[in-house]
Amino acid sequence: MELDFERCYRAVDSRDQRFDGWFYTAVRTTGIYCRPSCPAVTPKRENVTFFPSAAAAQRGGFRACRRCRPDAAPGSPEWDVRADVVGRAMRLIGDGVVDREGVPGLASRLGYTERHLHRMLTAELGAGPLALARAQRAQTARILIETTGLGLAEIAFASGFGSVRQFNDTIQEVYARSPSGLRERRPARHVETGTISLRLAYRAPLHAGALLDFLGARALPGVEERDGATYRRGLNLPHGSATVALTPADRFVSATLRLADVRDLAPAVARCRRLFDLDADPVAVDGTLGADPALTAQIKTEPGVRVPRAVDGFEMAVRAIVGQQVSVAGARTTLSRLLGPAGPELRGFPAAATVAALPDEAFRMPAARRATIRALAEAVADGKLDLEPGADREESVARLLELPGVGAWTAGYVAMRAIGDPDVFLPTDVAVQRGASALGMPHSPKALEAHAERWRPWRSYALMRLWRSA
Repeated sequence: MELDFERCYRAVDSRDQRFDGWFYTAVRTTGIYCRPSCPAVTPKRENVTFFPSAAAAQRGGFRACRRCRPDAAPGSPEWDVRADVVGRAMRLIGDGVVDREGVPGLASRLGYTERHLHRMLTAELGAGPLALARAQRAQTARILIETTGLGLAEIAFASGFGSVRQFNDTIQEVYARSPSGLRERRPARHVETGTISLRLAYRAPLHAGALLDFLGARALPGVEERDGATYRRGLNLPHGSATVALTPADRFVSATLRLADVRDLAPAVARCRRLFDLDADPVAVDGTLGADPALTAQIKTEPGVRVPRAVDGFEMAVRAIVGQQVSVAGARTTLSRLLGPAGPELRGFPAAATVAALPDEAFRMPAARRATIRALAEAVADGKLDLEPGADREESVARLLELPGVGAWTAGYVAMRAIGDPDVFLPTDVAVQRGASALGMPHSPKALEAHAERWRPWRSYALMRLWRSA
């Protein structure tokens, strides 16, 4: 990736937080790399090198700044929205695929050879998949060292390292401190076993109310709930179950995770970030949408509206199918019947194989809709349909449309919330048409779709605003 030196240096000189995660500043005289908004004295331009990723800076021999903690910066919004192989790879690495399946598993999911994948990632990010995964492991390890009472050997394996020696060497190299030194600097608090509290950074502004309103209105008893300014839900993770409580604050979302297996910390964090759309660039989004006079006033009063994503692509697809041509409340009632009685503890949504095996009487809905959900569950369980953020968007949408009972609205809704497409528009949606009418826009599907062309590539965010206006 080519980084324009002058633009990057101006961002560093002004300590512009909008660029955190876009690139990293390495100072050759100190051997330290920082986020652009680091409060330290601005380094001289002749001493500065810019890197597109923390992994590239580490590969260049620089250690993380202890003051600004660049490894905890929001992720690059570029990798959050790009649909190409590099964007998909970054989302999969963030979800811990390299730790669980190795580089061969990552390459297989993407349909490329390991060598070609390494070449593409190095060209874009200055580091290959192993180095990118290593940087993530180091951050996960630091969180566990500083927020839990786990033994250091346990943390080594929980964060994905193959050996204690590799763990020690990496922490020393990245943070210029031994693991025990990090713990001495910030002693672990005494908390319940398996409970981890951390802050999830985001780029301001964030309209927390819009997020919580949207998720709260659709909350499924026993799976999720909204309690004032906090949203809680159950998660199904690679090594076990978990629950999370997310509370938005200024510049970060406070997350409290209760994990059955601490190896699931990295994928849990990635899914929580995805759910709240924390890697978005709201300034870029609102800048494009705000150029439309019909949206200008709303964007001024409600900046930073995000697209609530999903922690489970299959769950979101089931929700979309059940929600066809019914109200939000009606869909919630039907889904609650499908899930059965809610217990005292929150749980994750049932897996595709579990739903596929349910008897007909569990589906209290028309036979055609039941058949659609069965076909969806079987396709996901068999691996024929990928609905996670690392999926090929066009291929997944095409396979969704092959299922009986799935049309353009359902496929588009799943692409937006499960697969993370930022440019979905649903002109036939009744609530979208109502919202457009309330804002003085044309509201017939054809005219509205033509009007929405000016919102590319952020039409998914425009959808959220139209729904709020409805």
